[in-house]
Amino acid sequence: MEDKRSPSDQLVKTLQWVWMAGFIFLVLGIIGWFIHLMRNALWLRDVPSAAIGIPLVAIPIFLTLASVVFYVFWGLAVRGRK
Repeated sequence: MEDKRSPSDQLVKTLQWVWMAGFIFLVLGIIGWFIHLMRNALWLRDVPSAAIGIPLVAIPIFLTLASVVFYVFWGLAVRGRK
């Protein structure tokens, strides 16, 4: 017999892809915002300690979180439910 997916399975897959894309855009937006803050601090000749120190810690944390979420999502998308 053929393995046909129900509409609810297709809806779940679509929602998973939308959620993953939204999360990636969120992480990229936060990283872009941090880079913008660092550039503004340097342009205004402000004390760069907070403007550079916080993103230097936060950017790797967000990238790690995005990697973990992507790893889990990819495992669900590729292997899926059998």
